Formats: sequence, C-alpha cells, structure tokens
Amino acid sequence: MGLSSRSAVAIHALTLLARWGGKSLTSAEIADSLESNPVLVRRILGSLRDAGLVWATEGRGGGWTLAREPRQITLHDAFAAVEPGPILSRHPHPPSAECEVGRNIQALLEVEFQDAERAMQERLGRTTIADLRQRVFDIERELGLKR
Repeated sequence: MGLSSRSAVAIHALTLLARWGGKSLTSAEIADSLESNPVLVRRILGSLRDAGLVWATEGRGGGWTLAREPRQITLHDAFAAVEPGPILSRHPHPPSAECEVGRNIQALLEVEFQDAERAMQERLGRTTIADLRQRVFDIERELGLKR
C-alpha cells in the first residue's frame, strides 16, 4: 500500500492524549489540534482502539483516552495500527518473465524492501509517545511558553 498521513495523525493524537494524562478528549478536540476533520480523526482513533492503544467512552463527558501508559506505546505501535500491509509498495502485477530484469527484480527488491522495513520498525520502536510528549514540553519550555 505505501505510506500515508494516517501514521502522523495517529502519533499526533496519541501524543495529545498523553499530554492531557487521563483526561478524555473528544474527536472534535483532537481534530482541532490537527486542524482536521473529526470524521477522519474518528477513523484513525478506531484503528488505534482496535490495536488496544486507546479507549473510547460514549455519552456525555465521554471521549478518547490512552489504553496504555505513554511509555508503553511506541511510534511503531501507532504506525502498525493504521498502516496495513507492507511499507514499501511492490509490483501491482508480475513483470514480464521474458525479460531478464522482469524475471529477477521482484526477488531482488523483496530483500531490499524487507531490510528497509525492518530498519524502520526498529527505529520507530525506539521512540515512545512519552518521549514525544517530553520533547513537546521541552520545546515549549525553551520557547518560554506555558503548558
């Protein structure tokens, strides 16, 4: 499938929820931070819920909260929840078996793409939502802004 903005939206939403601790936020409040549509945010949050990263509470005073501690949620967890399939797109159909490149390219690319995907998983697995929350706080402090 390839990359989309879903992972950035998911990580933003998780970091926002971590920033507010145990307080529930509505999809509209999260959408305001993203300057996005609440319907899109609800879809992303639904995927995060299905992955066990957030909880939803319905009704008055309801909203979304983290299902785990921010230090227990990695960027890879968020990415994997909203980006199904391989990170790098493969051939949409088999190339020509009559061509020496066509006969061999899929197997060659598969090795390279799998290595790249493992490297990305490893890198995203080293950073947690708690890490991002702390970086946000540090930047705001350096700028002299209140939190």
